[in-house]
Amino acid sequence: MIIGVPKEIKANENRVALTPAGALELVKRGHTVYVETGAGVGSGFEDNDYIEAGAQILGSADEVWAIAEMIMKVKEPIAEEYGRCRENQLIFTYFHFASSEELTKAMIKSGAICLAYETVETKDRQLPLLVPMSEVAGRMAIQEGAKYLEKPVKGRGVLLGGVPGVEPGKVLIIGGGVVGTQAAKMAAGLGAQVTILDVNLARLRYLSDVMPPNVTTLFSNEYTIRRLIQTHDLIVGAVLIPGALAPKVITRDMLKLMRPGTVIVDVAVDQGGCVETTRPTTHDHPTYIIEDVVHYCVANMPGAVPFTSTVALTNATLPYALQLADKGWERACRENHELFLGLNIVRGKIVYKSVAEAFGMPYEPLGSL
Repeated sequence: MIIGVPKEIKANENRVALTPAGALELVKRGHTVYVETGAGVGSGFEDNDYIEAGAQILGSADEVWAIAEMIMKVKEPIAEEYGRCRENQLIFTYFHFASSEELTKAMIKSGAICLAYETVETKDRQLPLLVPMSEVAGRMAIQEGAKYLEKPVKGRGVLLGGVPGVEPGKVLIIGGGVVGTQAAKMAAGLGAQVTILDVNLARLRYLSDVMPPNVTTLFSNEYTIRRLIQTHDLIVGAVLIPGALAPKVITRDMLKLMRPGTVIVDVAVDQGGCVETTRPTTHDHPTYIIEDVVHYCVANMPGAVPFTSTVALTNATLPYALQLADKGWERACRENHELFLGLNIVRGKIVYKSVAEAFGMPYEPLGSL
C-alpha cells in the first residue's frame, strides 16, 4: 500500500502522524511511505530521519495527498485540505465529526473512507487510539490550569500545592475516565485537594482505591456540581461519550456561582465541550474570560508537547496501520471489530450512528454497505 503523511497545518499543531520508527515498520513489510518535507520537524524528526527509515520525501502536501492510498494524519482535515481528499482514499486520523457539521459534509462529499482514531474501540469499551492523547491532555490540563490560576493572567492567584501554613488549591475534575484520572494524578502530585466526579460507581470505587488520600470521589449530578464549583479554583471538564457531542454539565448560569479568577480547562472541547460557554481556542490565544471565569479550551492540547505526543500516538496507531496496509481497509475492518467501529463515513455515507444523530443526517448501517 502507498501511505502518505502530510504536514499538519492546523494552528500550532506540531505533531506528525508517524515517527521514523513507524515508517520503518511499514517499509519493512513492503509498503511505500511518502512524507511531506518538514512534516516531522515540529516533533523533532528531520527529513533525513525518515529517509534513513526507508520513507520518501515529497515537496508538497498536494503531492502526498494525490499519490497516497492511505493518508495518516493527527488532526481532522481543515478547509484547505477538503479538496485534497478523494473518492475511495482511506483517511486515518482524529476526526471528531460530531463537533463539526462542515467537516462532516465535506467528507461525505469527498467520497473518502474516514476511519476515526477516537471511535476505534476494544471489546472492553476501551478507546486505544484516544488513550495516549487523553493521557497527555489530562496531565496538561493541570499544568495549564495551574499557570492560568496566576494573577497576571487573571486567575485567582492560587498556588495549587499551597505552602506550609496556607491551604492548597482545590481542583474539581468532572469525569473519571483516562483524562480525569491523569489530571487527578498530576493535581494530587502537586499537593492540591482533588475531587473527581463520575456517574459510574464501579469507576469511582476503583479510583477511590488507587488514588492518594488528597483525592475524593463523588457521584456526579447537577446539585453536586453546583455546590462544588463555588469553592474550587480549577475545574477540569473530562466528560466523553465516544463519537458523540459531550453533554453540557456546566451551564452559563453556573459561572455566576464561581469565584472571580476560577479557571475552567475543558478537555472535551474536541467533542463540542462539556461547558456551555466553551468555544475552541488555540495555543496562540488559549484563553478567554466570561463572568470573570478564565476558560482554557485549546482543541489540540497535546500539540504543545509534540515529541511526547507523536511518539505516544505512533505507539498506539501503528499496529492498526499495519493491519490496514497489509490487508486493505475492507478486509482489515471485517477481521478486526475494533477497526470496524472506527469507520465513520464510507463513500459518502455516515456509518457511525452518533455522528448522524448529531446533525439529523441519514445513518447507513455499515453492514448494509
